[in-house]
Amino acid sequence: MKMKINFKIGLLITGLAILASCTDLIDPALENIQNKERLRERPDMVQGLLLNAYLRIPTNSFSFSEVATDDAVTNDLTSGLLNVATGQWASNYNPLEQWTNAQSAIQYLNEMLAEVANTEYASNPNVNQMFIDRMTGETYGLRALFMYHLLRTHGGIAGGELLGVPVFQESQTVNSDFNIPRATFAECLQQLYGDIDRAMELLPMDYRNISNEEVLPARYSAMEVQTGEYNRVFGDDAKQLLSGRIAQAIKAQAALLAASPAFNLDNDPSKWIDAATFAGEMLNDIGGVSGLDPDGVTWFSNISMIDNLGAGDNPSEVLWRGSVGGTTNDLETEHFPPTLFGNGRVNPTQNLVDAFPMANGYPISNNSSGYSPDAPYSGRDPRLSQFIVVNGSTAGPSGVVINTALDSDTNDGLNKVETSTRTGYYMRKLLRQDVNLDPVANTGQRHLQPRIRYTEIFLIYAEAANEAWGPTSASSFGFSAYDVIKAIRQRAGIGTENGDEYLESIRNDQAAMRQLIRNERRLELSFEGFRFWDLRRWDLDLTETARGMSIVNQNQFNEINVENRVYRDHMIYGPIPYSEMLKFSALQQNTGW
Repeated sequence: MKMKINFKIGLLITGLAILASCTDLIDPALENIQNKERLRERPDMVQGLLLNAYLRIPTNSFSFSEVATDDAVTNDLTSGLLNVATGQWASNYNPLEQWTNAQSAIQYLNEMLAEVANTEYASNPNVNQMFIDRMTGETYGLRALFMYHLLRTHGGIAGGELLGVPVFQESQTVNSDFNIPRATFAECLQQLYGDIDRAMELLPMDYRNISNEEVLPARYSAMEVQTGEYNRVFGDDAKQLLSGRIAQAIKAQAALLAASPAFNLDNDPSKWIDAATFAGEMLNDIGGVSGLDPDGVTWFSNISMIDNLGAGDNPSEVLWRGSVGGTTNDLETEHFPPTLFGNGRVNPTQNLVDAFPMANGYPISNNSSGYSPDAPYSGRDPRLSQFIVVNGSTAGPSGVVINTALDSDTNDGLNKVETSTRTGYYMRKLLRQDVNLDPVANTGQRHLQPRIRYTEIFLIYAEAANEAWGPTSASSFGFSAYDVIKAIRQRAGIGTENGDEYLESIRNDQAAMRQLIRNERRLELSFEGFRFWDLRRWDLDLTETARGMSIVNQNQFNEINVENRVYRDHMIYGPIPYSEMLKFSALQQNTGW
């Protein structure tokens, strides 16, 4: 029986229909003939367990949680994230909650682990075993991914101890005891690491067709697997499934979380070493700093690359992504300025604009920067104009000039209408400027939606290596935190004429390098769903007022306060859902909630 496992829409619908609830899966109703025995006779149904987990992977890059931080506000006054930022975040109101989604996914994955070896996926025993191996590896990797999201969202201090979540390693039934206490954060992390290690034992680093049997893994050579058999399971058709390299990246993400101040209460240096090592091993595989994609800054607007991207293929900047899909303009409809027929939803703050250095590399607050408050956008980091629409920027398919001034004669001006900017800025990053929203000539384009970018891995390494070994120590990897940041800034066009004097001036200062690395992360990963979580894991002030710029007569620039941030100190950790606390007495709520 030949079978290619991919993400066909029909199969997704089948899997979702079959797996509509855990209760039906565990104890089917009388009219439901798809009991476990029948399930085992249908490989597509077993795969539905895995597909259901894939469909629950949280969307990070287009979540726009930045509007609950100092980086952005939203003009959507019904936004749950606006409510979070302005004081309504609570254990019974949490738009950022992952408990239900992730625990449900883990239940499906645990059921998958119990059932995956009980079904025949191919009549060829070698192919059948490889399918079992691959899907088992995917399952362990996905379970680790969901644990990471649970720890990031719900881990915290309760009763004086850093706790994670309840750990379920087996599929639960209607007779299971769900009322179990939260495991410690450290226990959850070890569970995650164990799952990653199991995934990497079973999965190839990358899915690709091989042309000769000499490159077969040893266990498949011993089985005398043929290249065609191997390619059927681990070849090009499996691209975008969770691979060994993706599992490795999840491990690095989790290690960085665990090493960070909010989760590393003793400032254990070994945790920073772990994070640097996991990320460094990945980067060595792509040539270290030389592997940084020169076009990685504008990954979202590299039109030729995106439009010609083959099925399952990634640009060198992207490790893992969701489906590119067909042509759409939903993102632009939400975020283009009003004169481009958009809703202007995400408005970058003056806080974020100020975080972009000058092109010479100096922060705008530095006396050597050359920054002029009377010409605030002149001579700045090129990424500012690539990521943010400022007053006078051109945007859209015909290059319309966007006037965000208070006295603008268009609806793009500050607070003109409901869809106008509240800060004097619009978001450009993520958007295709060749999309046309004019009702007379409405067009869409393809969009790239990464789950993990290599720039994130470089920044994980830089942050962890600086803490573990200092700014300039390369340890065993041949490149240092300083080397990474220098390469990232050079790629962005920073300090090209003066050798990045500012970076050179702090190259041996660990504290100054820490601040620079954090700032580079803020810029490079802006609007991709990181800032909300970064501020918390760094245990930084969450209440910095979101500011904007009011411009009059095109030459009078006045900073304004736009929106207060209302957080209390304990909110560096998210809450356990109130509904779960009501149901299960063994759970402890994070302190303060």
